[in-house]
Amino acid sequence: MVNVFNFGAQGDGVNDDWAALQHAIESGDGVLHLNKGTYRITKTIELDLTKQGFGGIRGDSGASRIIMDGAGPAIRIIGDHDGTANPKTYENHTWEKERMPIIEGLEIYGRHPASVGIELRKTTKTVITRVLVRECQHGIHLVERNRDFILSDSHLLNNTHHGLYFDNCNLHQIIVHGNHISWNKRSGIKSLNGDVHNLQITGNDIEYNHNAGVDKSPNDEPRGAEIWFDASDGVISEVTIASNTIQATIQPGGSNIRIWGADTDGVKAARLFTISGNVLGSQTRGIEIRRAQRIAVTGNTIYDSKDRSILFEDCGGFAIGSNTFVWRSDDEADQRDGIYLEDCYDGTITGITATRMCFGNGQQGGAVTMNNCHDVLLGQSQILDSFTRGVDLIDCERCRVSDCSIIDRRKEPRSAQAVRVRGGRNNLIQNNMVGGASDELISISDGAGVAVTNHTIS
Repeated sequence: MVNVFNFGAQGDGVNDDWAALQHAIESGDGVLHLNKGTYRITKTIELDLTKQGFGGIRGDSGASRIIMDGAGPAIRIIGDHDGTANPKTYENHTWEKERMPIIEGLEIYGRHPASVGIELRKTTKTVITRVLVRECQHGIHLVERNRDFILSDSHLLNNTHHGLYFDNCNLHQIIVHGNHISWNKRSGIKSLNGDVHNLQITGNDIEYNHNAGVDKSPNDEPRGAEIWFDASDGVISEVTIASNTIQATIQPGGSNIRIWGADTDGVKAARLFTISGNVLGSQTRGIEIRRAQRIAVTGNTIYDSKDRSILFEDCGGFAIGSNTFVWRSDDEADQRDGIYLEDCYDGTITGITATRMCFGNGQQGGAVTMNNCHDVLLGQSQILDSFTRGVDLIDCERCRVSDCSIIDRRKEPRSAQAVRVRGGRNNLIQNNMVGGASDELISISDGAGVAVTNHTIS
């Protein structure tokens, strides 16, 4: 390993050490060892694997700090892998010179407003571990094309844009686990367009990624999100988001998880998502997914979503099951939460526990609202003490509400109906236990559907 002090680095946080560190990268043995110290730089430390061969950057057990006092990335790693993850697509020189650069054990602090922590370009099997990046624009920035990327045991904190950013990147096989990604002003993890597949986000703490009270964008524009996938002009698929905490302050226009696909017919560009075993809450929306297919949302706890707990728009082939919703302290607390589906199809909502949920007002909406949906089942669920009403179906076709308990148990019920069906056709309300509504328990407009074998309780 290269000792950077032998190349003229001072490590005192005052002198510009860039030339010494870059010289050490280019002239040393390939592994840059940053001894304990603070290394101020004004240009990018560039590790070009295509020229220098195998390499990595190692700090001294977290006691090494880089202060980036210039624009751009503090560290850039460059490869030239143009293949996929399939070993047959690798060139020999990639195996012999470029695979698996590792960055570990150091802090990067951005003191220039346009600084970036780490940039990866056309790399394969890069590992970033035990790294702290803070107060840059982006903590870690992946561009152009990368493969087989792992981020683990790291902290991405208080960056002005994104913690981890996939920027129009062709990127497959990604594992993000065991990290603390918080207080980044636009998102914790952002994927913008590109071609992204095989992404696992597991076991992380992802919180406070927004700029509440500071971001003054119009209210109809999206704002911060803990996890934000925007594939409006790209593809994202085969994604698992599991066993994370994803929270924790309401911001107008914000979401815990936001996924947008392209506005196209046929197979959706956003597809194959599993969101499971997470705790999500205290945002305007819990999970917002638009124009996506084949989605499983199971085993999550979702609480205190100011607008909606789950919003799906133009989504198909989905399963929402065995989630719990709402953490409402009392009946006088602000009305919030609700599951809202619009223009959705071929899906199920089963096994949910939803208490004291509200969407809309006395004229429209319910704890579960379906608008212009078809072939969706709501079944085997507990929908209790709803504000407004339990279930509202609007202009739906072949939708079914079956085997649920939809009851307002309060002494003075606030639910107007247990179930209301307005417009549409061939909807079926059956085998439910309903009670406690202040108006009709089940209301179906002419020709919209039928109600059979439901049990009414007083």
